[in-house]
Amino acid sequence: MTSYKRINLAYLHRREDKTRIMKTTRHALVPKLLTVLKEGYGPAQLRADVVAGLTVAVVALPLSMALAMASGARPDQGLITAIIGGFIISALGGSRYQIGGPAAAFIVIVLGIINQFGYDGLLLATFMAGLMMIAAGFLRLGTFVKYVPYPVITGFTSGIAAVILISQLKNLLGITFAEGVHPHDMVETVSAYVASANTITLPTVSVGLGSLGLMLIIRKYRPRWPIFLIGAVAASVAVFVLKMPVATIGTAFPDLPHSLPAPRLPEMSWARIQALFPSALTIAFLSGVEALLSAVVADGMTGRRHRPNMEFVAQGVANCVTALFGGITATGTIARTATNVRAGAHGPIAGMLHSAFLLAFLMVAMPLANFIPLSSLAAILVIVAWNISEVERFAHLLKAPRGERAVLLVTFLLTIFVDLAMAIKVGVIMAALLFMHRMSEQVQVRAGSHEDGEEEDDAAPASEDPLPSRKTLPAGVEVYQINGPFFFGAAGHISDVLSDLRTPPRYLILRMKGVPMMDASGAAALHAVIQKIRSQNGQIILAGIQPQPRKVLEKMGITSGDGHVTITPDFHRALEIAGAA
Repeated sequence: MTSYKRINLAYLHRREDKTRIMKTTRHALVPKLLTVLKEGYGPAQLRADVVAGLTVAVVALPLSMALAMASGARPDQGLITAIIGGFIISALGGSRYQIGGPAAAFIVIVLGIINQFGYDGLLLATFMAGLMMIAAGFLRLGTFVKYVPYPVITGFTSGIAAVILISQLKNLLGITFAEGVHPHDMVETVSAYVASANTITLPTVSVGLGSLGLMLIIRKYRPRWPIFLIGAVAASVAVFVLKMPVATIGTAFPDLPHSLPAPRLPEMSWARIQALFPSALTIAFLSGVEALLSAVVADGMTGRRHRPNMEFVAQGVANCVTALFGGITATGTIARTATNVRAGAHGPIAGMLHSAFLLAFLMVAMPLANFIPLSSLAAILVIVAWNISEVERFAHLLKAPRGERAVLLVTFLLTIFVDLAMAIKVGVIMAALLFMHRMSEQVQVRAGSHEDGEEEDDAAPASEDPLPSRKTLPAGVEVYQINGPFFFGAAGHISDVLSDLRTPPRYLILRMKGVPMMDASGAAALHAVIQKIRSQNGQIILAGIQPQPRKVLEKMGITSGDGHVTITPDFHRALEIAGAA
């Protein structure tokens, strides 16, 4: 009776798991907006979203303009990104609380694309990246972003923070480069700063450092206040009242538009698409990482769960449409999303309203932005750079094993001195090689026939029977045990079997119960052993092989129809066949 109940409970658990998986799959590409509306949406929820949307818009207003200018674009193009990209990300996204717009992480890559291909090249790369993300979402690839190693993310994020900080010294201190000097990398930038140090202006330094100090003081004592807006407004008032000779948005960008532009496709050609493909791939990857990190932060603050594949689709659509309207790259933003949650947002409508408030400012009050000093925007970006620098996490990872430290430092330095795309590629490859090396060390091919006085290996699975002693095995029978995932990084271990076999055995028993998975390289290495035994007219017995390795061997035709290979369900049956039982 007891076993009957257990069987039924196990069956019910399997059904619950299957039902949960089916529900998760069915809702994977459903926007959270539809879920929220189905739950019921009334005046109370609308009031909460209005307050949250207005709060986030106050934060996003100066930040969007500052990020756009740091990326080599106009301030209005940052607002366009927050308006259009932010609206679509909230309306179609897989997170209840995600706020989209321009992000500090993209400053390096966007500025590099504009310098190399022009602004129209950025629009085409962003449009291509959007298509890639839409495809990734529908192919259910969004969940794979979580496999990006932690040291790689921390390395390039900290590197981006360093680049932002150094690049903003020009506006923060009022430095003027000599005519014709346009630095393209970090070494050239630092050299230009040293050569132009005598151009630092006291009024600009006063405004920049003054607004920076004001924002830091407010953040310490009144952390809920919109420090970026207060810093920008205070600096603007000071410059206007005191008639200080400092550069402002109005002097740098006269005649800014007060409305959204008409949509248009960026210039396309096969040659440009090929040239911009690597940049588009970097944008898609970074946008996915940033968006999902932001969604995870929101999940941690609220206890909710986001839908990564739907979030990918939303990010893709947002970037495609934003590019049509001349905006820069859009993604989910951690700081503004966290602000949205703390402001009491109920759902995605808060993010959509945040975009509507920014649109109202663009159409009605954009002339006021002309008075904002560039040095105050630089001060805002200095704080942003510090916020994303992850200094504590960076220091913590420096205490990690040597391999992780190497991945972290190489990614960090490549981000600063080469470019972000190269840093991500090298970092991921290094981390993958490190992982494969460590996994290969976990694979053991142990001889099952021991000399007198030799004890069993402690690494053997406790659930398996002890391996037989050499004295108990008949002549011509050899036993080996393989433990661990048998993939290409560990395939070389099987060659030890061939080198260790001094005389050809009649039967070679491989205990494979401890092999959970096998790839094509592992199967090919095993096939080499089988061919060697076959050439010596011996027999090979695979004992206790698990379903996945067996399926790989059968698909590759290694075991099917081979009279020299026998598969047994357990080790005892293998010993019986070999006459050793």
